[in-house]
Amino acid sequence: MTRVAVLGAYGKLGSAISEGLERADGIELVAKVGSHDPLTDVTDADAQVVVDVTSPDAVMGNLEFAIGHGLHAVVGTTGFDDERLAGLRARLAEHPEVGVVIAPNFSIGALLMMRLAALAAPHFESVEIVELHHPTKADAPSGTARRTAELVAAARRVAGLGPVPDATTQQLDGARGAVVDGIHVHGLRVRGLIAHQEVLLGGPGETLTIRHDSLDRASFVPGVIAGIDGVQRTPGLTIGLEGYLGL
Repeated sequence: MTRVAVLGAYGKLGSAISEGLERADGIELVAKVGSHDPLTDVTDADAQVVVDVTSPDAVMGNLEFAIGHGLHAVVGTTGFDDERLAGLRARLAEHPEVGVVIAPNFSIGALLMMRLAALAAPHFESVEIVELHHPTKADAPSGTARRTAELVAAARRVAGLGPVPDATTQQLDGARGAVVDGIHVHGLRVRGLIAHQEVLLGGPGETLTIRHDSLDRASFVPGVIAGIDGVQRTPGLTIGLEGYLGL
C-alpha cells in the first residue's frame, strides 16, 4: 500500500481526488490537509507521496516541505513558470531520491487530446487553442493550454514550419488572446463549465478540431493514481504524465 496525503483536500478538486483515492486499490489515504491545517499532518501520518491541488501561492512552500522530508509529490496546481521550475530542479538536486511530477492535467482524455494535437500540428498551416473553464479558476491561460501550445510549437519546429499566419495589424488589447511559444491561446471563464479545451487546426480547404471535455472532476482520479505510481519510480522533476502512460 502506498501511503498518500492530499493537500487542498477540501476544495472541489481535492474532494473528488480524495474520494477516488479512498476507493483505489493499493493506496491508503492517510491525511487530508486543508488550507488551515499544519503540513506536519503529512509527516505525522507517515505519508510517502503528497498530492498537491492547492494554489499557486501555496504550492512552492508545500513542495519545499515535501522535498525536505523526502516525500514524493504529484502536483496538479498550476502557476509554474521557468523560474519556479529552475528552483524546483535545484532543490531536487539536493534530494536525488525524491520525485516530483508537475501535471498540467490529470485527465487521460486531456492527455490524449494534447498528444493528438502534437501529432496533427505538422500537417496544418494554422493552429489556435481555446480553453474554457469555470469562473473561479485563478490562472489564465490554463496549464493544460500552455502545455498544449508548447507541444504543438515543438512539433511545428521539428517539421520545419514557420510562424502561424496572422495578418492582424489593429486590435483591442487581448483580442487575439495570449501567445505561448508562437501559438495563440484564448481563455474563456463561464459559469457551469468545469474544464474544456479545443485545438483548432486549419489548412487549405479544411479544418480539424480536437476537443476534450471534463464533465466531472472524477475524471481526474485515474491520472492522479498513475502519477502516484510513476513518481515513486522516477526521481527528479517530471513535467506531465505522458511518460507514465506511454504517450
